[in-house]
Amino acid sequence: MLALRLLMLDEVWWMVTPQNPLKGRTGMAPFEERMAGAIRLARHPSIRVTDIERRLGTTYTAEALARLKQCFPKTRFVWIMGADNLAQIPQWQDWTRIFNLVPIAVFDRAPYSFGALAGKAAKAFFRFKKQRVHACHLAESRTPAWMFFHTRLHPGSSTEIRSGRAATRRRHEAAGARTGSDLEEAVH
Repeated sequence: MLALRLLMLDEVWWMVTPQNPLKGRTGMAPFEERMAGAIRLARHPSIRVTDIERRLGTTYTAEALARLKQCFPKTRFVWIMGADNLAQIPQWQDWTRIFNLVPIAVFDRAPYSFGALAGKAAKAFFRFKKQRVHACHLAESRTPAWMFFHTRLHPGSSTEIRSGRAATRRRHEAAGARTGSDLEEAVH
């Protein structure tokens, strides 16, 4: 919601990826579960959770953005990501193309902010970094253009969320097994 307000966007498309190429499948929830979780978290009429990347058949961000621009030529897109992704974007396929396809809004994410701002991508595109006072015009900016937002940090991480989800699943499975055993004992 902060991105909607600061960037004065009409809507945010929360693109749930079928599979992050930089992460293994181990510990990753099934796609449908991640979609449902994103929908539960979004809870805002201007945030659209979408499987468009899966429908486009794209694997990499640069490829997905190029296809989106093709499919929606009159739409001005802004790529929104956390500081952790700014730090690792040089590992992404065609990462410089992403900066040249759409403006980018980067939001603080503990503990990555300082490293991200001193990293390869921030240095490579330093001269294209816009000031926060121009946030409402980022979507209209000529690329490359990017902006970093120092915001109040949320202590959670996706890794912690996945770990918590796995622990919850194990507790439910254990509770289900106990309940099944208890029922079996009660029947006999």
